[in-house]
Formats: sequence, C-alpha cells, structure tokens
Amino acid sequence: MRDRKVLFVVQAAFIAAIYVVLTFVFAPLSFGEVQVRFAEALTVLPYFTPAAIPGLFAGCLIGNMAGGAIPLDIVFGSVATLLGACGSYALRRQKYLVPLPPILANTLIVPFVLFYGYGVPLPVPFMMLTVGLGEAVSCYLLGMIVLATLEKHRNLIFKTA
Repeated sequence: MRDRKVLFVVQAAFIAAIYVVLTFVFAPLSFGEVQVRFAEALTVLPYFTPAAIPGLFAGCLIGNMAGGAIPLDIVFGSVATLLGACGSYALRRQKYLVPLPPILANTLIVPFVLFYGYGVPLPVPFMMLTVGLGEAVSCYLLGMIVLATLEKHRNLIFKTA
C-alpha cells in the first residue's frame, strides 16, 4: 500500500516537472491570446495514470506562477487544466476522446481570463477559436502522438507497485 502511494506521488511530481519544463522551453508559444502550449500534450496522461491529474494541475500552476501570469490566470488557467485532466481520466476507456476535455475546458475558460484579466481587446468568441485551435494542436495532434508512443511502452513506464 505504501509503495502505491509513493509511486503515485513520484509520478505526479515527474509529470508536473515535465509540464513546467515544456512550458518554459517553448515559452514564446506557451503564453498569450494565440498559444500552442506544448505541455498541454501531456493532458493525455490520465489515460495511463490518475497521478497525472494532480501532476498536470501542479505543473500548470507552477508554470503560470513562474511565467509571470496574473493571479486570475494562475488560478483559472490551472483550474482549466485540472478540469481537463479529470475529464480525460473519466474518458480513459475511449482513447480518442481523452484529449477532448482539456480542449473544451481551456476553450471555455482561458478567453475570459485573457479578456478580463489581461484586457486583450479581441472578442471572446474569437479568442475561444484561437485558444481552442491551439489546444487542439497541443492535445489532439501532439497529445495523441504522446499517447501512441507511451502506449507501446506502457508496462515499462507506468508500472504499478
């Protein structure tokens, strides 16, 4: 039992660390009204382990805080990722739907943060389109590549204690 808890924490921490690193390696594309946050490709990881849920949330929270986001973005951007991760976990039996919840959560939440928090003078529906497209690239295109690659090595990477 203790080994399972330790494994859960280690997996969550590892996922959070990778999310933060990817956010900063690709920082010019990770922030703004038109963004492709490559770290969001990791939102497929709840397909493999529930530890990805707190890992993704923590990674997004740390990435937003360290990236200079305003408090509204730190809170609601991270909550969008948390909701998306929970939805991905709930859909883990339908592999091709796993990327959908993060796309929807970010498409519905982030444009309001951009509009009200940052004062971006673009219409919210337009930003929903741009954020949604960026999330689709991150979560579906890149995320499904990540999922397919990790699925081949599932037993090696996501061992259970």
